[in-house]
Amino acid sequence: MSSLNVSQRTNLVKEVVLNHGFLNCGISQSGFLETEAPRLDSWLQNGYHGSMQWMENHYDKRLDTRKLVEGSKSVITMTYNYFPAETKPEGKPKIAKYAYGEDYHFVLKDKMRSVIETLQQQIGTFEARVFVDSAPVLERAWAAKSGLGWIGKHSLLLSKKQGSFFFIAQIICDLELLDDAPVTDHCGSCTACIDACPTDAIVANQVVDSNKCISYLTIELRDQIPVGFKDQMEDWVFGCDICQDVCPWNRFSKPNTEERFTPKQEILHNNWEDWEEITEDVFKNVFKKSAIKRTKFSGFLRNLHFAKR
Repeated sequence: MSSLNVSQRTNLVKEVVLNHGFLNCGISQSGFLETEAPRLDSWLQNGYHGSMQWMENHYDKRLDTRKLVEGSKSVITMTYNYFPAETKPEGKPKIAKYAYGEDYHFVLKDKMRSVIETLQQQIGTFEARVFVDSAPVLERAWAAKSGLGWIGKHSLLLSKKQGSFFFIAQIICDLELLDDAPVTDHCGSCTACIDACPTDAIVANQVVDSNKCISYLTIELRDQIPVGFKDQMEDWVFGCDICQDVCPWNRFSKPNTEERFTPKQEILHNNWEDWEEITEDVFKNVFKKSAIKRTKFSGFLRNLHFAKR
């Protein structure tokens, strides 16, 4: 291990993270999320996780990163911009902006592994694991705890400088680093996200009922979409950006510069008929490295037929 003190080591971590293209970097001491525990309990008990039974699994690890990564001392949280320069024209099937390009899991994990490799070259070997929305980590809670923003009424992380169109990722490691302080809430009396949600999925401040959320209905739900939502989809066939699109803080969003997030032309320009005519082979080819393949071909067709007016 190098002779850097804790402050120097912390500054180096943030410098390396930002040099790899991340928007921001915040740090917290690895441990138990005390304030988040009762909120998670309530959310699960109310059944707001819908059919996502995996949210109930690894409960202890979800709340305590020391149980997830034994011997960990710090949680390094990073945000990465995905706001596109070009969006889909109105009247065409809508797809959430985060899925325009290559699957973010691959992109961010590659970058974080490079961050770790660069740091180890400069400060020596340390134990670390990377997490991108695919393990029992409450990434938004850690991001807020680490000063990267506050949790908005729509339950997403908000930043005064960058809005909310960014991914959140963590490196949990055994490096001793300095903590960052949380920031204050800047939503005020604004209820734009609550008012705009066509399915009334935001049932309380920072509480979303997944059973009503268009993102859940079009991605996580494996059964048929309940018929009561038939006229409420607003052309969304994969995910939904409504609560983010109406948020005043997203006027500060700037287009990302990540080549791997370059939108697939089919996503931007295909109309309803184009999508309805594709075969399963074409679907697999177009979405080979895309988050959209998560719905599988049958799920994507289900969404198209259900959302079409």
